[in-house]
Amino acid sequence: MGGNTELLNVIDVEATCWDGTTPPGAVSEIIEIGLTVVDLAAVERRGKHRILVRPARSTVSEFCTELTGLTQDEVDTGVDFAAACRLLATEHEAGQRPWASWGDYDRKQFLSQCAATNAAYPFSHRHTNAKLLFSEAYALERRQGMAGALHIAGLPLEGRHHSGTDDAWNIAALVLDIAGRSAWRVTNTE
Repeated sequence: MGGNTELLNVIDVEATCWDGTTPPGAVSEIIEIGLTVVDLAAVERRGKHRILVRPARSTVSEFCTELTGLTQDEVDTGVDFAAACRLLATEHEAGQRPWASWGDYDRKQFLSQCAATNAAYPFSHRHTNAKLLFSEAYALERRQGMAGALHIAGLPLEGRHHSGTDDAWNIAALVLDIAGRSAWRVTNTE
């Protein structure tokens, strides 16, 4: 493979969330996009990227801050969701590169939020559910959360769990582990 065909964007998002029911009129919105570029040919992670996203229809709850470390003041410095999608497309070649996430939540959240806001969907349709492939590679009966998968693979959890940036970095390590087991493939081309 030549060019960018061996580069993969690993994405992890954090979104507004609440302990219990969603407040009236609020919706779960992406507030952080973590991205790590993986070079599958060189078998390396190429650095952490972070895009803070300013929510338009919700606020960061105390529960969300405890979970993610993100505050309302911090995400208020971010870009709007449509601008975040444009950054993914222009700065990270999201429309050209295949991409991966841990599970299918991130892909579905982008599809839903793009539809709700009329933002252009930034990604190619070559998505891999790394959680599914990890379960297959290790012949697990139950799919693991990211932290559990790192433990099974003998890899350290680097940084803060539930930080999109750190989680993307850790998921990228799991992607390389899966690829090293010759189990990497695209799982969704819709």
